[in-house]
Amino acid sequence: MMGSGDIQDIEVLPWEASYTNARHGPNTPDVVIQAFSCDLPERFLNHLILAPRNPILIHLEYLSAEPWVVDFHGRPSPQNNGLQKYFFFPGFQQNTGGLLLDPIPPIRQDICPKSLSSIWDQSREGAKKISIFSYPGAPIKQWLTQLNQLDIPVDVFMAFGNAELLNLQKQAWSNLKLISLPFIPQDDFDYLLVECDFNVVRGEDSFVRAQLAGRPFIWNIYPQDDGAHLIKLQAFLDLYLKEVTPELQTAVTKAMAWDGINQWWMALPHWNQLARAWRAQLLESQTDGGLAARLLRFVS
Repeated sequence: MMGSGDIQDIEVLPWEASYTNARHGPNTPDVVIQAFSCDLPERFLNHLILAPRNPILIHLEYLSAEPWVVDFHGRPSPQNNGLQKYFFFPGFQQNTGGLLLDPIPPIRQDICPKSLSSIWDQSREGAKKISIFSYPGAPIKQWLTQLNQLDIPVDVFMAFGNAELLNLQKQAWSNLKLISLPFIPQDDFDYLLVECDFNVVRGEDSFVRAQLAGRPFIWNIYPQDDGAHLIKLQAFLDLYLKEVTPELQTAVTKAMAWDGINQWWMALPHWNQLARAWRAQLLESQTDGGLAARLLRFVS
């Protein structure tokens, strides 16, 4: 949790200051963002309703590649309390809210970060490198067993606590070497993604960082009880695989579904080409600054 302070002209305050800012007196913000379908606290909402000047409310939604996002992005949502809310959808298409890109990692980094130097030294010369940052429900143990059966040396970098959570510490594989990572800064995580041959990532932010790394990856999308995550995954694949061969489409789709590694591993060279091309396409589509810049333009 961050305390009060200034970071590059951005003032960071504790949540309680949103009701009455003791430093500046009663203060109504110009813009209020509520993210990921979370409602604002009633006390804070009443403060906004009673304010002499109502702010703009932004409902920042989840990232999705689904086609309907384009039609709903930026739409107003009038509230019974008199406040005006707008839906803002992050997305891959040009006419959506865009993506959080900064900082853009270089495609190759020569200097290993200090937080990873001792860890990186544990890797074996000539071994493939894979990073894993997954949710507890992902079939990682079975996946690693299949990976071991490929009979090639692979060093697997596990996010902090993942190996322990999945009870993998005492598991013995003849071809795999599991290496547990410490907590590392975001920029150092970018280094890891770029330097690994393959990445398993989860959520939204790591999902985008994996794409910017220009490497093949599995998106361990957050599971939803109604299966909505499968629709979101397919919507992304429809964009990601739009211009590739049917063979590569099949290979990547199988990988994302955790199907047998032996069914798609040999497609990695072509997947690497796709990953680099997709990275370039993302950067080209977000030259306007992406999510942060589009949000600023929208509220202005």
